[in-house]
Amino acid sequence: MTLLVTGASGRIGRHVVRGLAGAGQRVRAMTRDPETARGLLPPGVEVVHGDFDRPETWAAALEGVERAHVFPFAPAAFLDAAARAGTRRFVVHSAVAAGWDGDRDDGRSPALRRHLAAERDGHREVELAAEATGAEWTHVRPGLLATGLLDWAEGVRADRAVRAPYPEYAQALVHEADVAEIAVAALLTDAHVGAAYTITGPAPLTQREQVRAIGAALGERVRFEELTPEQARQAWRDPDQGVDDAVLDWLLDLMAYDGPVLVPPTTTFQRLTGRAPRSVAQWARDHVEDFR
Repeated sequence: MTLLVTGASGRIGRHVVRGLAGAGQRVRAMTRDPETARGLLPPGVEVVHGDFDRPETWAAALEGVERAHVFPFAPAAFLDAAARAGTRRFVVHSAVAAGWDGDRDDGRSPALRRHLAAERDGHREVELAAEATGAEWTHVRPGLLATGLLDWAEGVRADRAVRAPYPEYAQALVHEADVAEIAVAALLTDAHVGAAYTITGPAPLTQREQVRAIGAALGERVRFEELTPEQARQAWRDPDQGVDDAVLDWLLDLMAYDGPVLVPPTTTFQRLTGRAPRSVAQWARDHVEDFR
Protein backbone atom coordinates (compact mmCIF):
# COMPACT_ATOMS: atom_id res chain seq x y z
CA MET A 1 0.00 0.00 0.00
CA THR A 2 1.35 3.43 -0.98
CA LEU A 3 0.53 6.34 1.31
CA LEU A 4 0.92 9.91 0.13
CA VAL A 5 1.86 12.77 2.45
CA THR A 6 1.33 16.22 0.97
CA GLY A 7 3.18 19.16 2.48
CA ALA A 8 5.69 16.53 3.55
CA SER A 9 8.49 18.91 4.52
CA GLY A 10 6.23 20.95 6.83
CA ARG A 11 6.41 20.72 10.61
CA ILE A 12 3.51 18.27 10.83
CA GLY A 13 4.04 16.58 7.47
CA ARG A 14 7.55 15.46 8.26
CA HIS A 15 6.32 13.86 11.51
CA VAL A 16 3.61 12.04 9.56
CA VAL A 17 6.21 10.75 7.09
CA ARG A 18 8.47 9.55 9.92
CA GLY A 19 5.58 7.83 11.68
CA LEU A 20 4.49 5.98 8.56
CA ALA A 21 8.03 5.05 7.57
CA GLY A 22 8.70 3.86 11.12
CA ALA A 23 5.66 1.60 10.82
CA GLY A 24 7.20 -0.01 7.74
CA GLN A 25 4.85 1.61 5.24
CA ARG A 26 5.61 2.61 1.66
CA VAL A 27 5.53 6.41 1.85
CA ARG A 28 5.51 8.95 -0.97
CA ALA A 29 6.30 12.50 0.11
CA MET A 30 4.90 15.25 -2.11
CA THR A 31 6.61 18.61 -1.90
CA ARG A 32 7.35 21.67 -4.02
CA ASP A 33 11.05 21.39 -3.11
CA PRO A 34 12.21 17.74 -3.24
CA GLU A 35 15.88 18.59 -2.76
CA THR A 36 15.26 20.29 0.58
CA ALA A 37 12.75 17.65 1.65
CA ARG A 38 15.21 14.79 1.16
CA GLY A 39 17.40 16.33 3.85
CA LEU A 40 14.49 16.44 6.31
CA LEU A 41 12.92 13.01 5.74
CA PRO A 42 14.04 9.45 6.54
CA PRO A 43 16.08 7.53 3.98
CA GLY A 44 14.05 5.26 1.76
CA VAL A 45 11.09 7.62 1.50
CA GLU A 46 10.08 8.35 -2.09
CA VAL A 47 10.13 12.12 -2.57
CA VAL A 48 8.27 13.57 -5.56
CA HIS A 49 7.64 17.05 -6.85
CA GLY A 50 4.05 18.18 -6.56
CA ASP A 51 2.41 21.59 -6.38
CA PHE A 52 -1.26 22.28 -5.66
CA ASP A 53 -1.04 25.24 -8.04
CA ARG A 54 0.24 23.09 -10.92
CA PRO A 55 -2.21 20.30 -11.83
CA GLU A 56 0.25 18.87 -14.34
CA THR A 57 2.38 17.69 -11.37
CA TRP A 58 -0.42 15.69 -9.71
CA ALA A 59 -0.60 12.52 -11.77
CA ALA A 60 2.87 11.26 -10.92
CA ALA A 61 2.36 12.03 -7.22
CA LEU A 62 -1.03 10.26 -7.11
CA GLU A 63 -0.25 7.13 -9.11
CA GLY A 64 -1.00 4.04 -7.04
CA VAL A 65 -1.83 5.99 -3.88
CA GLU A 66 -4.46 4.31 -1.69
CA ARG A 67 -4.48 6.73 1.26
CA ALA A 68 -3.37 10.36 1.57
CA HIS A 69 -2.59 12.92 4.23
CA VAL A 70 -3.94 16.20 2.90
CA PHE A 71 -2.21 19.49 3.66
CA PRO A 72 -4.43 22.49 4.59
CA PHE A 73 -6.13 24.35 1.75
CA ALA A 74 -5.60 21.64 -0.84
CA PRO A 75 -7.85 22.42 -3.82
CA ALA A 76 -10.96 20.33 -4.36
CA ALA A 77 -9.66 19.50 -7.84
CA PHE A 78 -6.64 17.75 -6.27
CA LEU A 79 -8.89 15.63 -4.06
CA ASP A 80 -11.08 14.77 -7.04
CA ALA A 81 -8.01 13.79 -9.06
CA ALA A 82 -6.77 11.62 -6.20
CA ALA A 83 -10.12 9.83 -5.92
CA ARG A 84 -10.19 9.22 -9.67
CA ALA A 85 -6.65 7.82 -9.45
CA GLY A 86 -7.72 5.33 -6.79
CA THR A 87 -7.19 7.03 -3.43
CA ARG A 88 -9.73 5.59 -1.01
CA ARG A 89 -8.98 7.46 2.21
CA PHE A 90 -8.14 11.07 3.05
CA VAL A 91 -6.84 12.27 6.39
CA VAL A 92 -7.26 16.03 6.31
CA HIS A 93 -4.91 18.27 8.25
CA SER A 94 -7.56 20.82 9.14
CA ALA A 95 -7.85 23.23 12.08
CA VAL A 96 -10.08 23.77 15.07
CA ALA A 97 -11.55 26.81 13.30
CA ALA A 98 -13.41 24.40 10.98
CA GLY A 99 -15.81 23.71 13.82
CA TRP A 100 -16.12 27.28 15.12
CA ASP A 101 -19.69 28.50 15.59
CA GLY A 102 -19.46 31.89 13.94
CA ASP A 103 -23.12 32.67 14.53
CA ARG A 104 -22.68 32.84 18.30
CA ASP A 105 -21.80 36.29 19.70
CA ASP A 106 -19.01 35.48 22.15
CA GLY A 107 -17.69 38.99 22.72
CA ARG A 108 -14.77 38.81 20.32
CA SER A 109 -13.90 41.84 18.24
CA PRO A 110 -15.17 42.24 14.67
CA ALA A 111 -11.62 41.86 13.30
CA LEU A 112 -11.06 38.61 15.20
CA ARG A 113 -14.48 37.26 14.25
CA ARG A 114 -13.80 37.98 10.56
CA HIS A 115 -10.47 36.14 10.80
CA LEU A 116 -12.01 33.12 12.51
CA ALA A 117 -14.82 33.02 9.95
CA ALA A 118 -12.30 33.05 7.09
CA GLU A 119 -10.27 30.29 8.77
CA ARG A 120 -13.42 28.25 9.37
CA ASP A 121 -14.59 28.57 5.78
CA GLY A 122 -11.19 27.74 4.28
CA HIS A 123 -10.57 24.63 6.36
CA ARG A 124 -14.15 23.39 6.20
CA GLU A 125 -14.06 23.73 2.41
CA VAL A 126 -11.23 21.19 2.25
CA GLU A 127 -13.02 18.87 4.65
CA LEU A 128 -16.20 18.99 2.57
CA ALA A 129 -14.23 18.41 -0.61
CA ALA A 130 -12.75 15.23 0.88
CA GLU A 131 -16.19 14.05 1.97
CA ALA A 132 -17.67 14.77 -1.46
CA THR A 133 -15.28 12.36 -3.19
CA GLY A 134 -17.03 9.40 -1.57
CA ALA A 135 -13.75 8.20 -0.10
CA GLU A 136 -13.22 7.45 3.60
CA TRP A 137 -12.14 10.49 5.58
CA THR A 138 -10.86 11.69 8.94
CA HIS A 139 -10.41 15.34 9.89
CA VAL A 140 -7.64 16.21 12.35
CA ARG A 141 -8.23 19.70 13.75
CA PRO A 142 -5.32 21.01 15.83
CA GLY A 143 -5.67 24.06 18.00
CA LEU A 144 -2.93 26.67 18.08
CA LEU A 145 0.41 25.00 17.36
CA ALA A 146 3.40 25.40 19.65
CA THR A 147 5.52 25.91 16.53
CA GLY A 148 4.28 29.52 16.61
CA LEU A 149 6.79 30.03 19.43
CA LEU A 150 9.56 29.75 16.85
CA ASP A 151 8.74 33.38 16.05
CA TRP A 152 10.60 34.15 19.27
CA ALA A 153 13.71 32.18 18.33
CA GLU A 154 15.67 35.05 16.79
CA GLY A 155 15.28 37.23 19.89
CA VAL A 156 16.10 34.37 22.24
CA ARG A 157 19.23 33.51 20.27
CA ALA A 158 20.30 37.15 20.13
CA ASP A 159 19.96 38.24 23.75
CA ARG A 160 17.79 35.72 25.63
CA ALA A 161 14.71 37.93 25.46
CA VAL A 162 11.14 37.71 24.16
CA ARG A 163 9.41 41.00 23.40
CA ALA A 164 5.64 40.86 23.08
CA PRO A 165 2.46 42.41 24.45
CA TYR A 166 -0.03 40.75 26.81
CA PRO A 167 2.17 38.46 28.94
CA GLU A 168 -0.94 36.83 30.46
CA TYR A 169 -2.37 35.80 27.07
CA ALA A 170 -2.81 32.03 27.42
CA GLN A 171 -3.55 29.11 25.10
CA ALA A 172 -3.29 25.31 25.25
CA LEU A 173 -0.61 25.03 22.57
CA VAL A 174 -0.33 21.67 20.85
CA HIS A 175 2.87 19.83 19.94
CA GLU A 176 2.99 19.07 16.22
CA ALA A 177 4.03 15.48 17.01
CA ASP A 178 0.67 14.91 18.74
CA VAL A 179 -1.21 16.05 15.64
CA ALA A 180 0.90 13.81 13.41
CA GLU A 181 0.46 10.82 15.71
CA ILE A 182 -3.32 10.95 15.36
CA ALA A 183 -3.02 11.43 11.59
CA VAL A 184 -0.77 8.37 11.31
CA ALA A 185 -3.25 6.27 13.29
CA ALA A 186 -6.08 7.46 11.04
CA LEU A 187 -4.10 6.48 7.94
CA LEU A 188 -3.10 3.05 9.20
CA THR A 189 -6.20 1.82 11.06
CA ASP A 190 -9.93 1.80 10.42
CA ALA A 191 -10.81 3.08 13.90
CA HIS A 192 -11.02 6.75 12.95
CA VAL A 193 -12.96 6.76 9.68
CA GLY A 194 -15.63 9.45 9.69
CA ALA A 195 -14.29 11.23 12.79
CA ALA A 196 -13.32 14.88 13.29
CA TYR A 197 -10.83 15.32 16.13
CA THR A 198 -9.89 18.53 17.90
CA ILE A 199 -6.36 18.17 19.29
CA THR A 200 -4.93 20.58 21.87
CA GLY A 201 -2.17 20.78 24.40
CA PRO A 202 -2.79 19.65 27.99
CA ALA A 203 -3.48 23.05 29.58
CA PRO A 204 -3.39 26.78 28.82
CA LEU A 205 -0.08 28.51 29.55
CA THR A 206 0.47 32.25 29.52
CA GLN A 207 3.10 33.75 27.27
CA ARG A 208 5.21 34.40 30.37
CA GLU A 209 5.00 30.69 31.27
CA GLN A 210 5.86 29.69 27.71
CA VAL A 211 9.01 31.83 27.90
CA ARG A 212 9.94 30.16 31.17
CA ALA A 213 9.61 26.75 29.49
CA ILE A 214 12.02 27.81 26.75
CA GLY A 215 14.46 29.10 29.37
CA ALA A 216 14.22 25.84 31.30
CA ALA A 217 15.01 23.85 28.15
CA LEU A 218 18.04 26.06 27.52
CA GLY A 219 19.12 25.99 31.16
CA GLU A 220 19.25 29.79 31.10
CA ARG A 221 17.00 32.66 32.05
CA VAL A 222 15.01 34.12 29.17
CA ARG A 223 13.46 37.53 29.84
CA PHE A 224 9.93 38.55 28.89
CA GLU A 225 9.92 42.22 27.96
CA GLU A 226 6.38 43.52 27.67
CA LEU A 227 5.50 45.73 24.71
CA THR A 228 2.50 47.97 24.47
CA PRO A 229 0.08 46.99 21.70
CA GLU A 230 1.24 49.99 19.64
CA GLN A 231 4.92 49.05 20.10
CA ALA A 232 4.08 45.52 18.95
CA ARG A 233 2.19 46.86 15.95
CA GLN A 234 5.21 48.90 14.88
CA ALA A 235 7.66 46.03 15.47
CA TRP A 236 5.58 43.37 13.69
CA ARG A 237 4.28 45.30 10.70
CA ASP A 238 5.88 43.78 7.60
CA PRO A 239 3.85 44.25 4.40
CA ASP A 240 6.44 42.29 2.42
CA GLN A 241 5.52 39.21 4.49
CA GLY A 242 1.79 39.91 4.44
CA VAL A 243 1.72 41.26 8.00
CA ASP A 244 -0.31 44.41 7.47
CA ASP A 245 -2.71 46.32 9.70
CA ALA A 246 -5.59 43.93 8.96
CA VAL A 247 -3.54 40.99 10.22
CA LEU A 248 -2.28 42.93 13.22
CA ASP A 249 -5.82 43.99 14.11
CA TRP A 250 -7.07 40.44 14.63
CA LEU A 251 -3.82 39.19 16.13
CA LEU A 252 -3.67 41.89 18.79
CA ASP A 253 -7.40 41.53 19.43
CA LEU A 254 -6.86 37.81 19.94
CA MET A 255 -4.18 38.45 22.54
CA ALA A 256 -6.22 41.15 24.27
CA TYR A 257 -9.40 39.06 24.48
CA ASP A 258 -10.14 38.41 28.17
CA GLY A 259 -12.83 35.76 27.77
CA PRO A 260 -12.28 31.99 27.87
CA VAL A 261 -9.24 30.70 26.01
CA LEU A 262 -9.76 30.58 22.27
CA VAL A 263 -9.46 26.77 22.16
CA PRO A 264 -10.33 25.06 25.46
CA PRO A 265 -8.21 21.98 26.18
CA THR A 266 -9.68 18.73 24.96
CA THR A 267 -9.13 15.18 26.19
CA THR A 268 -9.08 13.83 22.63
CA PHE A 269 -5.41 12.91 22.43
CA GLN A 270 -5.47 11.12 25.79
CA ARG A 271 -8.69 9.30 24.91
CA LEU A 272 -7.23 8.06 21.62
CA THR A 273 -3.72 7.20 22.81
CA GLY A 274 -3.98 6.58 26.55
CA ARG A 275 -1.32 9.23 27.17
CA ALA A 276 -1.41 12.88 28.13
CA PRO A 277 -0.64 15.36 25.34
CA ARG A 278 2.95 16.55 25.09
CA SER A 279 3.50 19.73 27.06
CA VAL A 280 5.03 23.04 26.03
CA ALA A 281 7.99 22.08 28.22
CA GLN A 282 8.44 18.94 26.11
CA TRP A 283 8.07 20.96 22.93
CA ALA A 284 10.75 23.40 24.12
CA ARG A 285 13.14 20.53 24.87
CA ASP A 286 12.47 19.03 21.43
CA HIS A 287 13.20 22.39 19.78
CA VAL A 288 15.94 23.66 22.06
CA GLU A 289 18.48 23.93 19.22
CA ASP A 290 16.21 26.41 17.44
CA PHE A 291 16.69 28.73 20.42
CA ARG A 292 20.31 27.92 21.26
